Amino acid sequence: MKYYPFISVIVNCHNGEKYLVHCIKSILNQNYKNFEIIFWDNCSTDSSKKIINGFKDKRLKKFFSKKFQKLYVARNLAIKKSSGRYLTFLDVDDIWKKNKLLEQVKVLKKNKNIKIIYSNYIINNEKKSLKFLKYQKKLPSGFITQSLLKDYQIGILTTLVQKKLFYNYKFNKSYNIIGDFDFFIRASINNKILSIQKPLAVYRLHNNNMSSKKIEVYSDELQKWLNQALKNEKLKNYDFSNYKKYLIKLKIKKFLSKYLDIHLGV
Repeated sequence: MKYYPFISVIVNCHNGEKYLVHCIKSILNQNYKNFEIIFWDNCSTDSSKKIINGFKDKRLKKFFSKKFQKLYVARNLAIKKSSGRYLTFLDVDDIWKKNKLLEQVKVLKKNKNIKIIYSNYIINNEKKSLKFLKYQKKLPSGFITQSLLKDYQIGILTTLVQKKLFYNYKFNKSYNIIGDFDFFIRASINNKILSIQKPLAVYRLHNNNMSSKKIEVYSDELQKWLNQALKNEKLKNYDFSNYKKYLIKLKIKKFLSKYLDIHLGV
């Protein structure tokens, strides 16, 4: 294969000591080698800095924020430090399969005008000690905005994105949770997206990303996003009914989480 585009891997970290070693090793051990890692530490107070400084690979470029930022502010700042033609993203509690980058570059070689590629992935539910394939049905490809509004299936840990896209579609810095959802919906309107059916990454489901506090933030952000989307001229012909129903369920979950926190002290 003679097509070897340079790729920047964006790794955002805040107190990621528990999983950091596995995350970085899963990148460094890729069988595709033409990449850099942009490691952005968002004011960690644990041993994350000590752990990352233990890695001496020249492809690893380390940055330490002087003040804590929202996740998507931090993502945008990390992107500014990157020099790759394509960007990928991996948070410290997730890992990649060894062939993740190579499989996506193979697809790019045949489809050089494509700006976004994503894949299936494995869920590792640590709380229940379960591992399973996230999506059983075939993932959509092409102009898939409506498919994403019906069932959003793009895990940011699986994506490969042409950097030029971020000149027009930066992450919305006001979000803490749904910034990637918002980005890929906006980008999908004018850009074809290709899918790879095999799983190329592993998403860890653990107590921190299932907290009641995050459910509340997620619900509030999604309501804000939906209100804005319904007024967006570019989205006026799309059906949002699934997300309206989903938001109702999320608000019920939010209420129940608050109730349990208050009345049971959990």
